[in-house]
Amino acid sequence: MSGHSKWNNIKHKKEKTDAQRAKIFTKIGKEIAIAVKESGSDPTVNGKLRDLISKAKSLNVPNDNIERIIKKAQGSNDVVYDEITYEGYGPCGIAVIVETSTDNRNRTASEIRHYFDKFGGNLGQTGCVGFMFSEKGVIIIEKDDSIDEDKLMETSLEAGAEDFQADGDVFEIYTEPEDLYAISDAVTAAGYTVLSSEKDKIPSTYITLDNEDDIKNMGLMLEHLEDNDDVMNVYHNWENADE
Repeated sequence: MSGHSKWNNIKHKKEKTDAQRAKIFTKIGKEIAIAVKESGSDPTVNGKLRDLISKAKSLNVPNDNIERIIKKAQGSNDVVYDEITYEGYGPCGIAVIVETSTDNRNRTASEIRHYFDKFGGNLGQTGCVGFMFSEKGVIIIEKDDSIDEDKLMETSLEAGAEDFQADGDVFEIYTEPEDLYAISDAVTAAGYTVLSSEKDKIPSTYITLDNEDDIKNMGLMLEHLEDNDDVMNVYHNWENADE
């Protein structure tokens, strides 16, 4: 899993300004509402909803907000959203996957294409970069002096985890997507506090950008994509994105 850090992505979102955090709260609320409409409001049955509640909590969305969104979604049939995934390339062939949820396909497609074109990339066909990513479950646990790394790793692997890493101030546990919830429950039952438990797309290879213009353009592309109201998730294989 070298080069990838789910926790860095979460910290980046946590550190945004109040206005940006409000936009993130709105997006996660939209995802939760869609999940409730699709498969019900019980997270023990609706795995996608459970995943999103965990994601919302990791981003400090208040529990009251989450409960209010779920209740509202149960009684609302106002807007129908389409979930559409776009694939393409950033500067120097950086692979990019953009997951969207929209009530206007033409608007969203036009805006996503504009961001790729404006910042030195190009939007491709479905599947053009998807094969470079593997979907995994990622469980994040914050380090503290009470945690024995070897015992946590043993607990994770015995529960069925694929990989375990110490990454900065957290431990990251990687699972098959379908095993995420069971392993997260096993780790929690063993007495560990899970900061985040959600699915992610992990690239098989990474590209490092050295040219300042390419770095600037790739950063701006990601910034514009993530700020778009219709964009739910952005995945890429830019090695030095955190810098």
